[in-house]
Amino acid sequence: MHFLSQDLEDYIEQHSENEPELLAQLNKETYQKILLPRMLSGHFQGRVLSMLSKLIRPVNILEIGTYTGYSGLCLCEGMQENGQLHTIDIKEELIDFQRKYFDKSPWGNQIVQHLGEAVAIIPDLDLKFDLVFIDADKENYINYFNLIVPKINKGGIILSDNVLWSGKVVSPLEKNDLSTKILLEYNLLLKNDPRVETVLLPIRDGLTVSRML
Repeated sequence: MHFLSQDLEDYIEQHSENEPELLAQLNKETYQKILLPRMLSGHFQGRVLSMLSKLIRPVNILEIGTYTGYSGLCLCEGMQENGQLHTIDIKEELIDFQRKYFDKSPWGNQIVQHLGEAVAIIPDLDLKFDLVFIDADKENYINYFNLIVPKINKGGIILSDNVLWSGKVVSPLEKNDLSTKILLEYNLLLKNDPRVETVLLPIRDGLTVSRML
C-alpha cells in the first residue's frame, strides 16, 4: 500500500503534526499484541483524519470498522462537545482493547461501540451523521454506501479507506478477486453518483472524500 519511497514518507510525517502520546501508545500496543497491525491508520493518515474532522466539526460520526480504535480517536478530535462517535466492528476479541484506549481519551463517554455486522446495525441507528468513515470489508463497500446515504446530513462527508487497494485497481483483475472488483465498482459509483461530489486522495492506500449534495 506504500506508493512513495520510505524517505518521502518519513519526510511527510516529520513535517506534519506530531502523533499524540495516547495514539502513539495505542499504535505501539497494536503492533505488539494484535494480528494484522498494518490495518491501523497510523501517524500520517491519522493526522489527516483528525484535520478533516476538525474542518468538518461533526456532531455525530459513524465509523464502519473500528479495529483497535486508532482512527476513531482521530475522528473524535474534531467532534463537537455534544457529539457522539458510533463505531462498528465484528471482532469481539477487540472490544476491551478498544474500550481501554477510548476511556483513556477525553471522549470515552461519547464513544458507542457496536458489535456485529454493520449491514445489520446501520439500519437501526436512528441518527443523522455529519461524518462517516468506511474502513471495513471491501466486499460490502457499496452496501455500506447505500445504507448510509439516507442517514447523512446535507454537506456531510463520507471518507472511504483503501480505495487504491495496494495498486490493484490499475492492474489486470484476477478472476476470483472479489475485493478488487467491488472496489472498482465502488470508485465508479462515487465518481458518477449525482448525490455526492468526490475527490480521491493518494494517501497511504487511497482515501476518498465524498461530500453529500
